[in-house]
Amino acid sequence: MGKKVEITCISCPMGCDVELEIDNDDQIKCMEGASCKAGEKYVKNEYYNPTRILPTTARVKNGVLPLVPVKSKDPLPKELLEKAMREIAKVELKAPVKLGDVVVKNILDTGVDIVSTRDIPKGI
Repeated sequence: MGKKVEITCISCPMGCDVELEIDNDDQIKCMEGASCKAGEKYVKNEYYNPTRILPTTARVKNGVLPLVPVKSKDPLPKELLEKAMREIAKVELKAPVKLGDVVVKNILDTGVDIVSTRDIPKGI
């Protein structure tokens, strides 16, 4: 006896509600509600390996602002987001910070860099 899982697809504006039937080996047995191949691909990936872009902030020393917005350059595994946030919270950058500067290289050995998404000039 398996289980049913519902995932809302966000690969296009239609937002299909896709129902998955999962077998006892945690494999997708049946999928209903996806209206396109892109949706099927998204839902499979979301079930087996959910990932997210991580937007947050990092501290800046001697900047005109005390924080700089940062994000993961690529999606990170969903289960690592909290741990990644703790790692980013340990960082204190020195102003100036430029858009695209690498804030944390290869966070948590994922191959994904955390980059700044704004310039922060040096303060007076």
